[in-house]
Amino acid sequence: MNRRDFSRLAVAGVGLALFPKVAARATLLDHKPPAEWGWLNEQLLDRARAALDRHHGAFELRDRIALADFSVASREFRFHIVDLIDGRTSSYLVAHGRGSDPEHSGWLHRFSNEPGSFASSAGTYRTGEIYEGAHGQSMRLIGLDEGNNNAEARAIVIHGADYVSENQIATWGKLGRSEGCLAVAPHMLPQVLGLLGPGRMLYADKV
Repeated sequence: MNRRDFSRLAVAGVGLALFPKVAARATLLDHKPPAEWGWLNEQLLDRARAALDRHHGAFELRDRIALADFSVASREFRFHIVDLIDGRTSSYLVAHGRGSDPEHSGWLHRFSNEPGSFASSAGTYRTGEIYEGAHGQSMRLIGLDEGNNNAEARAIVIHGADYVSENQIATWGKLGRSEGCLAVAPHMLPQVLGLLGPGRMLYADKV
């Protein structure tokens, strides 16, 4: 079974039964996973929880959060939606901005909040409305920190993109790059938007 099939099954819950050892690494946040799994970064999760408390008045919903872990390469499943009630996590591919990786190495090298930088921005976001835009169905993001408070002016959103796929990784060893948006695989976009919805926290950073 390929990674795409597994990701579909895992989000549906079927993957947990077929791959108990692999799925377990993403389901229990109070159990420290083996380092080689490279799954949730505990330091990033701690930062996100602190951000959730710091901006507690900004979020209508606090049951789930999203983490974009730009510490790892774009070929990895580094976008995590974490259920803070039962500890389950769904993980996805996500692209970073071309301004954050000018040489297209597959690694994010720098953040920027500047308009025209085409870079990813670090910090706390509130998920906004879902709309139909230039990239099809998309979700607006509102930046709440000094390092990402231009997100709306820069039209930084979550959207689907063909350059985010397992085939792209198989061919090039990395994903394509966005213009600063958090671009996910088109076939996974409905699940991402459905799990997040408006009014929740997304936290992006590298550690």
